[in-house]
Amino acid sequence: MKYAAFLPLSALVALLLISVLVNFNVIPAGMSILEWLQDNMQDGFFLIIFVIILLESIVYVGFYFPGQFFAVILVVGAKPSVMDVAYLTLCMVLAATLGSFINFMLGKASGKRSQQQGAKVAQKKTKLKHLALAMIHINSLAFFMFSQGSQQKSWKVIGLAGLLNLPYYLLLIAGTAVLSEQVMAMVENTALLISIVCIWLAIALMYDIKQYRRESIEVDVKS
Repeated sequence: MKYAAFLPLSALVALLLISVLVNFNVIPAGMSILEWLQDNMQDGFFLIIFVIILLESIVYVGFYFPGQFFAVILVVGAKPSVMDVAYLTLCMVLAATLGSFINFMLGKASGKRSQQQGAKVAQKKTKLKHLALAMIHINSLAFFMFSQGSQQKSWKVIGLAGLLNLPYYLLLIAGTAVLSEQVMAMVENTALLISIVCIWLAIALMYDIKQYRRESIEVDVKS
């Protein structure tokens, strides 16, 4: 039996560990590193946006970098033209798609190891509603793609996520410009992320318990 709770549990451990290390100044805050990148890449605006989004889109690494918030604030602060917004949106989508590909491949490698150890991997078609739900936050999309790869799902999910990211980033930039930086800051808040991961973990645990009971009943019936 492959436990669904393992991924959210590992995410919670990683998030808490990063928070503790940053709090005790063992490692610098991710925002500090992003600001350093910005200061040292004055002539590479599109490149810095690409790097920022890519960093946050990679599974586990994304907990360390509040990249989406930082990138959108840079974009809004630059007062871009309509064409600039279009190019920046494309840049963000390409970075997020590359991140999805990396996460998918990492999950695929993990899934192959499970298969070699005798674990069965369910082959089910990806549901659009599950992908749409995962896209609420760039970190949740990262773990979703990792999970899709571990289940040996179709590569099409990467391209589909890329297409959905086009209107997503346009709305993100427009929404931040119309609303406020505080709204985006709240989305990247560590406490909020921990709460979301805890909810994910609770749901996964309930699923695992239900699955365990079902398998126990099947074994009893066979015996």
